[in-house]
Amino acid sequence: MNLFRCGVCALVYDGDDAPDKCPKCGATKENFSKIEGESADLIEKSRRTNEYHVAIMGLYSKIRKWASIIKEENLDPNCVLIANRVLKDTYETIQSIKAELEAHMKKGKWG
Repeated sequence: MNLFRCGVCALVYDGDDAPDKCPKCGATKENFSKIEGESADLIEKSRRTNEYHVAIMGLYSKIRKWASIIKEENLDPNCVLIANRVLKDTYETIQSIKAELEAHMKKGKWG
């Protein structure tokens, strides 16, 4: 599989050859250039990292649900304290991941 970048909108396309038309902006095949070597490796690494970030956000969302249940049960002050800390920490981490993904997209690292 090869990577090709649209010279009009910067879309990165995976395929044996560049598409006849850009799926994002409609630019013709001539507007695509093949991405090779270190640049292609960086895109693949960035894609994996982005995938891990998204997976972590999904897990943290589940953890937040469980912590909310513990907080609502309100059985013990220490349990509620822990739940509140988990809610705060996971919220801040999710916000950090969102900011990092946004930075990746602005730098063209989303691929």
